[in-house]
Amino acid sequence: MITPVTGQGDLDETSTQRVIDFLLQGGANGIFVLGTTGESPSVPRAMRLKLVELTVQHVGGRALVYAGINDNCLADSVEAANRYFRAGVDAVVALLPSYYPIEPAQMLAYFTALLERVDGQVVLYNIPQTTRLSIPIDVLEKLVGHPRLVGFKDSERDETRLASLLGRLGGRDDFSIFVGLGEFMAEGLRRGAAGATPGIANLLPKACQQLYEGVLANDPDKVARAHKQITEGGALYQRGRPIGQMMAALKATMSFHGLCGPDVLPPLLKLDDADRDKLRREMVRLGML
Repeated sequence: MITPVTGQGDLDETSTQRVIDFLLQGGANGIFVLGTTGESPSVPRAMRLKLVELTVQHVGGRALVYAGINDNCLADSVEAANRYFRAGVDAVVALLPSYYPIEPAQMLAYFTALLERVDGQVVLYNIPQTTRLSIPIDVLEKLVGHPRLVGFKDSERDETRLASLLGRLGGRDDFSIFVGLGEFMAEGLRRGAAGATPGIANLLPKACQQLYEGVLANDPDKVARAHKQITEGGALYQRGRPIGQMMAALKATMSFHGLCGPDVLPPLLKLDDADRDKLRREMVRLGML
Protein backbone atom coordinates (compact mmCIF):
# COMPACT_ATOMS: atom_id res chain seq x y z
CA MET A 1 0.00 0.00 0.00
CA ILE A 2 1.11 3.56 -0.67
CA THR A 3 1.70 5.87 2.30
CA PRO A 4 -0.61 8.88 1.84
CA VAL A 5 1.04 12.09 3.04
CA THR A 6 0.20 15.77 3.06
CA GLY A 7 2.17 18.49 1.34
CA GLN A 8 3.87 19.12 4.70
CA GLY A 9 5.03 15.51 4.94
CA ASP A 10 2.58 14.39 7.62
CA LEU A 11 0.56 11.21 7.47
CA ASP A 12 -2.75 11.83 5.70
CA GLU A 13 -4.96 9.76 7.98
CA THR A 14 -8.22 10.31 6.09
CA SER A 15 -6.66 9.22 2.79
CA THR A 16 -5.03 6.24 4.50
CA GLN A 17 -8.44 5.02 5.63
CA ARG A 18 -9.89 5.71 2.18
CA VAL A 19 -7.16 3.70 0.44
CA ILE A 20 -7.57 0.80 2.87
CA ASP A 21 -11.30 0.68 2.17
CA PHE A 22 -10.67 0.87 -1.58
CA LEU A 23 -8.27 -2.07 -1.41
CA LEU A 24 -10.57 -4.20 0.71
CA GLN A 25 -13.58 -3.41 -1.46
CA GLY A 26 -11.45 -4.51 -4.42
CA GLY A 27 -10.94 -7.92 -2.86
CA ALA A 28 -7.58 -7.63 -1.13
CA ASN A 29 -7.00 -10.34 1.47
CA GLY A 30 -4.20 -8.42 3.16
CA ILE A 31 -2.86 -4.90 3.61
CA PHE A 32 0.94 -4.47 3.45
CA VAL A 33 2.21 -1.11 4.71
CA LEU A 34 5.78 0.21 4.73
CA GLY A 35 6.91 -1.68 1.67
CA THR A 36 8.63 -0.31 -1.42
CA THR A 37 5.46 1.31 -2.77
CA GLY A 38 4.92 2.71 0.71
CA GLU A 39 8.21 4.67 0.50
CA SER A 40 9.26 2.88 3.68
CA PRO A 41 12.87 4.15 4.00
CA SER A 42 11.62 7.75 3.78
CA VAL A 43 8.87 7.43 6.41
CA PRO A 44 9.94 8.84 9.81
CA ARG A 45 9.98 6.18 12.53
CA ALA A 46 7.25 7.81 14.60
CA MET A 47 5.06 8.03 11.49
CA ARG A 48 5.71 4.36 10.71
CA LEU A 49 4.24 3.29 14.03
CA LYS A 50 1.33 5.71 13.63
CA LEU A 51 0.60 4.28 10.17
CA VAL A 52 0.73 0.71 11.48
CA GLU A 53 -1.59 1.49 14.39
CA LEU A 54 -4.05 3.34 12.16
CA THR A 55 -4.04 0.52 9.61
CA VAL A 56 -4.64 -2.22 12.19
CA GLN A 57 -7.45 -0.19 13.74
CA HIS A 58 -9.16 0.65 10.44
CA VAL A 59 -8.80 -2.81 8.92
CA GLY A 60 -10.48 -4.10 12.06
CA GLY A 61 -9.92 -7.77 11.30
CA ARG A 62 -11.29 -7.60 7.76
CA ALA A 63 -7.93 -8.72 6.36
CA LEU A 64 -4.43 -9.61 7.45
CA VAL A 65 -2.05 -6.72 8.12
CA TYR A 66 1.65 -6.87 7.20
CA ALA A 67 4.22 -4.19 8.06
CA GLY A 68 7.69 -3.76 6.56
CA ILE A 69 10.88 -3.53 8.60
CA ASN A 70 13.91 -2.29 6.72
CA ASP A 71 16.54 -0.74 8.98
CA ASN A 72 20.19 -1.42 8.28
CA CYS A 73 20.64 -2.07 12.01
CA LEU A 74 19.40 -5.47 13.20
CA ALA A 75 18.46 -4.17 16.65
CA ASP A 76 16.35 -1.38 15.13
CA SER A 77 14.52 -3.83 12.86
CA VAL A 78 13.84 -6.14 15.80
CA GLU A 79 12.57 -3.22 17.89
CA ALA A 80 10.29 -2.04 15.06
CA ALA A 81 8.98 -5.56 14.47
CA ASN A 82 8.05 -6.09 18.10
CA ARG A 83 6.36 -2.69 18.31
CA TYR A 84 4.29 -3.59 15.26
CA PHE A 85 3.36 -6.95 16.76
CA ARG A 86 2.18 -5.19 19.92
CA ALA A 87 0.13 -2.89 17.67
CA GLY A 88 -1.60 -5.95 16.21
CA VAL A 89 0.01 -6.80 12.85
CA ASP A 90 -0.19 -10.39 11.68
CA ALA A 91 3.34 -10.49 10.24
CA VAL A 92 6.31 -8.28 9.51
CA VAL A 93 8.08 -8.20 6.15
CA ALA A 94 11.87 -8.08 6.36
CA LEU A 95 14.45 -6.79 3.89
CA LEU A 96 18.17 -7.34 3.99
CA PRO A 97 20.29 -4.48 5.32
CA SER A 98 21.68 -2.87 2.19
CA TYR A 99 24.54 -0.53 3.08
CA TYR A 100 27.29 -3.15 2.82
CA PRO A 101 27.59 -5.74 0.07
CA ILE A 102 27.05 -9.01 1.95
CA GLU A 103 27.62 -12.64 1.06
CA PRO A 104 25.14 -15.53 1.35
CA ALA A 105 26.60 -16.70 4.67
CA GLN A 106 26.07 -13.22 6.12
CA MET A 107 22.50 -13.13 4.78
CA LEU A 108 21.77 -16.46 6.44
CA ALA A 109 23.24 -15.32 9.75
CA TYR A 110 21.34 -12.02 9.64
CA PHE A 111 17.94 -13.55 8.95
CA THR A 112 18.52 -16.30 11.50
CA ALA A 113 19.28 -13.70 14.17
CA LEU A 114 16.21 -11.69 13.17
CA LEU A 115 13.92 -14.71 13.33
CA GLU A 116 15.23 -15.65 16.76
CA ARG A 117 14.61 -12.18 18.24
CA VAL A 118 11.18 -11.15 16.96
CA ASP A 119 7.90 -11.97 18.66
CA GLY A 120 5.81 -13.05 15.69
CA GLN A 121 5.63 -14.24 12.10
CA VAL A 122 8.00 -13.03 9.40
CA VAL A 123 7.85 -12.81 5.60
CA LEU A 124 11.22 -12.25 3.91
CA TYR A 125 11.35 -9.84 0.97
CA ASN A 126 13.70 -9.96 -2.02
CA ILE A 127 13.94 -6.78 -4.13
CA PRO A 128 17.40 -6.23 -5.61
CA GLN A 129 16.10 -3.20 -7.53
CA THR A 130 16.42 -1.26 -4.24
CA THR A 131 18.68 -3.29 -1.94
CA ARG A 132 21.21 -4.15 -4.71
CA LEU A 133 21.24 -7.63 -3.16
CA SER A 134 19.53 -10.82 -4.29
CA ILE A 135 18.64 -13.43 -1.69
CA PRO A 136 19.80 -16.79 -3.11
CA ILE A 137 17.23 -19.56 -3.12
CA ASP A 138 19.81 -21.75 -1.37
CA VAL A 139 19.85 -19.31 1.57
CA LEU A 140 16.07 -19.25 1.74
CA GLU A 141 15.92 -23.04 1.62
CA LYS A 142 18.08 -23.24 4.75
CA LEU A 143 15.72 -20.88 6.59
CA VAL A 144 12.44 -22.54 5.60
CA GLY A 145 11.13 -24.57 8.50
CA HIS A 146 11.91 -21.97 11.14
CA PRO A 147 8.70 -21.60 13.17
CA ARG A 148 8.56 -17.82 12.68
CA LEU A 149 9.24 -17.81 8.94
CA VAL A 150 5.91 -18.01 7.12
CA GLY A 151 6.59 -16.61 3.67
CA PHE A 152 8.72 -14.97 1.01
CA LYS A 153 7.92 -12.09 -1.33
CA ASP A 154 10.02 -12.10 -4.49
CA SER A 155 10.12 -8.92 -6.57
CA GLU A 156 13.24 -9.81 -8.54
CA ARG A 157 12.73 -9.21 -12.24
CA ASP A 158 13.69 -12.75 -13.24
CA GLU A 159 10.94 -15.14 -14.32
CA THR A 160 13.34 -18.09 -14.51
CA ARG A 161 14.32 -17.55 -10.89
CA LEU A 162 10.65 -17.33 -9.87
CA ALA A 163 9.93 -20.65 -11.58
CA SER A 164 12.88 -22.25 -9.80
CA LEU A 165 11.81 -20.77 -6.46
CA LEU A 166 8.29 -22.12 -6.82
CA GLY A 167 9.55 -25.48 -8.03
CA ARG A 168 11.79 -25.90 -5.00
CA LEU A 169 9.77 -24.29 -2.22
CA GLY A 170 6.21 -23.84 -3.48
CA GLY A 171 3.21 -25.84 -2.34
CA ARG A 172 4.15 -26.12 1.33
CA ASP A 173 1.57 -25.82 4.11
CA ASP A 174 3.95 -23.95 6.42
CA PHE A 175 5.43 -21.45 3.95
CA SER A 176 3.88 -19.16 1.31
CA ILE A 177 5.51 -17.55 -1.72
CA PHE A 178 4.17 -14.21 -2.98
CA VAL A 179 4.79 -12.70 -6.41
CA GLY A 180 5.91 -9.09 -6.14
CA LEU A 181 5.66 -7.94 -9.76
CA GLY A 182 2.40 -7.43 -11.60
CA GLU A 183 3.71 -8.79 -14.90
CA PHE A 184 4.65 -12.10 -13.24
CA MET A 185 1.38 -12.53 -11.33
CA ALA A 186 -0.44 -14.84 -13.71
CA GLU A 187 2.46 -17.21 -14.36
CA GLY A 188 3.53 -17.20 -10.73
CA LEU A 189 0.05 -18.06 -9.51
CA ARG A 190 -0.25 -20.81 -12.14
CA ARG A 191 3.01 -22.28 -10.85
CA GLY A 192 1.73 -22.39 -7.29
CA ALA A 193 2.41 -19.01 -5.64
CA ALA A 194 0.07 -18.40 -2.71
CA GLY A 195 -0.67 -14.84 -3.79
CA ALA A 196 0.73 -11.58 -5.07
CA THR A 197 1.58 -8.20 -3.56
CA PRO A 198 2.06 -5.86 -6.54
CA GLY A 199 2.07 -2.07 -6.33
CA ILE A 200 -0.48 -1.91 -9.17
CA ALA A 201 -3.07 -3.26 -6.71
CA ASN A 202 -3.22 0.25 -5.23
CA LEU A 203 -4.79 1.42 -8.48
CA LEU A 204 -6.47 -1.76 -9.77
CA PRO A 205 -7.30 -4.03 -6.83
CA LYS A 206 -10.32 -5.57 -8.56
CA ALA A 207 -8.28 -6.55 -11.62
CA CYS A 208 -5.66 -8.17 -9.40
CA GLN A 209 -8.35 -10.08 -7.50
CA GLN A 210 -10.00 -11.17 -10.77
CA LEU A 211 -6.69 -12.47 -12.07
CA TYR A 212 -6.19 -14.42 -8.84
CA GLU A 213 -9.70 -15.87 -9.03
CA GLY A 214 -9.28 -16.65 -12.73
CA VAL A 215 -6.14 -18.68 -12.11
CA LEU A 216 -7.82 -20.62 -9.27
CA ALA A 217 -10.86 -21.29 -11.47
CA ASN A 218 -8.70 -22.20 -14.49
CA ASP A 219 -10.51 -19.53 -16.50
CA PRO A 220 -7.99 -18.33 -19.14
CA ASP A 221 -10.32 -15.65 -20.54
CA LYS A 222 -10.80 -14.05 -17.13
CA VAL A 223 -7.06 -14.20 -16.52
CA ALA A 224 -6.30 -12.64 -19.92
CA ARG A 225 -8.74 -9.74 -19.38
CA ALA A 226 -7.35 -8.99 -15.92
CA HIS A 227 -3.75 -9.36 -17.07
CA LYS A 228 -4.37 -6.84 -19.88
CA GLN A 229 -5.74 -4.31 -17.37
CA ILE A 230 -2.83 -4.87 -15.00
CA THR A 231 -0.26 -4.57 -17.79
CA GLU A 232 -1.78 -1.34 -19.13
CA GLY A 233 -2.17 0.12 -15.66
CA GLY A 234 1.37 -0.75 -14.68
CA ALA A 235 2.83 0.70 -17.86
CA LEU A 236 0.88 3.90 -17.22
CA TYR A 237 3.03 4.86 -14.23
CA GLN A 238 6.09 2.62 -14.64
CA ARG A 239 7.18 2.98 -18.27
CA GLY A 240 10.42 4.92 -18.64
CA ARG A 241 10.59 5.91 -14.97
CA PRO A 242 13.10 4.93 -12.28
CA ILE A 243 11.54 3.28 -9.26
CA GLY A 244 11.24 6.48 -7.19
CA GLN A 245 9.41 8.34 -9.92
CA MET A 246 7.09 5.35 -10.29
CA MET A 247 5.87 5.96 -6.74
CA ALA A 248 5.14 9.62 -7.52
CA ALA A 249 3.32 8.68 -10.73
CA LEU A 250 1.27 6.00 -8.96
CA LYS A 251 0.13 8.50 -6.35
CA ALA A 252 -0.75 10.94 -9.10
CA THR A 253 -2.96 8.38 -10.83
CA MET A 254 -4.66 7.61 -7.51
CA SER A 255 -5.16 11.32 -6.82
CA PHE A 256 -7.25 11.59 -10.00
CA HIS A 257 -9.66 9.10 -8.40
CA GLY A 258 -9.78 11.09 -5.17
CA LEU A 259 -8.06 8.37 -3.16
CA CYS A 260 -5.09 10.41 -1.92
CA GLY A 261 -2.98 13.44 -2.74
CA PRO A 262 -0.01 13.40 -5.14
CA ASP A 263 2.60 14.17 -2.49
CA VAL A 264 5.62 11.96 -1.78
CA LEU A 265 8.36 12.07 0.84
CA PRO A 266 11.93 13.33 0.30
CA PRO A 267 14.08 12.57 -1.57
CA LEU A 268 11.28 11.82 -4.03
CA LEU A 269 9.45 14.63 -5.82
CA LYS A 270 5.83 14.69 -6.90
CA LEU A 271 5.08 14.92 -10.62
CA ASP A 272 5.05 18.41 -12.11
CA ASP A 273 1.90 19.79 -13.73
CA ALA A 274 2.95 18.82 -17.25
CA ASP A 275 3.59 15.20 -16.29
CA ARG A 276 0.34 15.06 -14.34
CA ASP A 277 -1.62 16.38 -17.34
CA LYS A 278 0.04 13.83 -19.61
CA LEU A 279 -0.80 11.05 -17.16
CA ARG A 280 -4.40 12.17 -16.91
CA ARG A 281 -4.79 12.19 -20.72
CA GLU A 282 -3.36 8.68 -20.93
CA MET A 283 -5.78 7.45 -18.25
CA VAL A 284 -8.68 8.93 -20.19
CA ARG A 285 -7.45 7.22 -23.36
CA LEU A 286 -7.34 3.88 -21.54
CA GLY A 287 -10.82 4.35 -20.09
CA MET A 288 -9.49 4.63 -16.54
CA LEU A 289 -11.00 8.08 -15.95
